[in-house]
Amino acid sequence: MELVKVKRNYQITIPQGLRKFFRLAVGDYVEIDIKDGNLVIRPVKVVHPDQEYFFAKEWQDKEAEADRDIAEGKVLGPFENAPDALKALKNTKV
Repeated sequence: MELVKVKRNYQITIPQGLRKFFRLAVGDYVEIDIKDGNLVIRPVKVVHPDQEYFFAKEWQDKEAEADRDIAEGKVLGPFENAPDALKALKNTKV
């Protein structure tokens, strides 16, 4: 447990060990709530609307499938250039 002092403008500093543990960086957000009479501070990762698709379950499932295919050698490439990649795709049976 860490002891911190409430400073001017009611600001507190999150101790270094906790910042590292929770991977907090300048500009990150935290959520503050009350639970059982205690002040609870929770890190919150805010996702930019342009990046929401990446965190969707369907996208993550497909990413995991692609990772498995790569690990099992079920992918074409790598290729030196685009024409070689296109040639390999044209010769691939679906």
